[in-house]
Amino acid sequence: MPDLRLVIFDVDGTLVDSQAEIMAAMACAFASQGMPMLDRATILSIVGLSLSEAFAKLCPQVGEVQRAVLVQAYKDAFNDLRGPDGNAELSPMFAGAREALLNLHAQPETLLAVATGKSKRGLDKMIERHGLEGLFVSQQVADFHPSKPHPAMVLAALSETGVTPNRAVMLGDTSYDMDMGRAGGVGTIGVTWGYHDAATIGADIVIDSFDALPNAIDQLTGTTT
Repeated sequence: MPDLRLVIFDVDGTLVDSQAEIMAAMACAFASQGMPMLDRATILSIVGLSLSEAFAKLCPQVGEVQRAVLVQAYKDAFNDLRGPDGNAELSPMFAGAREALLNLHAQPETLLAVATGKSKRGLDKMIERHGLEGLFVSQQVADFHPSKPHPAMVLAALSETGVTPNRAVMLGDTSYDMDMGRAGGVGTIGVTWGYHDAATIGADIVIDSFDALPNAIDQLTGTTT
């Protein structure tokens, strides 16, 4: 059997279309401080960053204390949007995402991981909501790492799985994902259905659908399954 390889997935804008939840929670956070809501393109440009980094970019005029209040207001709103049982569906998976995950997981030499700006609680809820339990052998979240594009999450996933960088890829929709993957020494695959312009995010390979993912992984890891 070939050596193990690792596919690291971003979540928001890559596996799930969470813009409705993100926009609604941001609106609540800004309203809590009497601040005007920013436009959709500006809000979606920070998807992938940790919340503190995101608000620092969105509101550079705001001090650290108020930024922390905005972060907490966003978290509270995000939880409220999920409903009393936590299972309200506002972030559907993108077409082909589930099938791609299941097909890759079925390959004994391919390991799956997540590197996301979500909190552990948020990732756990997403995995539960979409029935993805047991697919990801490594789950890296914003609670325990510096914000993307710092490579800490990629390096942790490599360390946990024992996979070498030349046998790993990072899949995402933003420049933060690509910069993080590159800093971690792994191949990068950008997607066109996410929140950043795929032509400008600096990926090694850009794909238009999950159907193209297996071939892109093969190209960047140097083997064909």
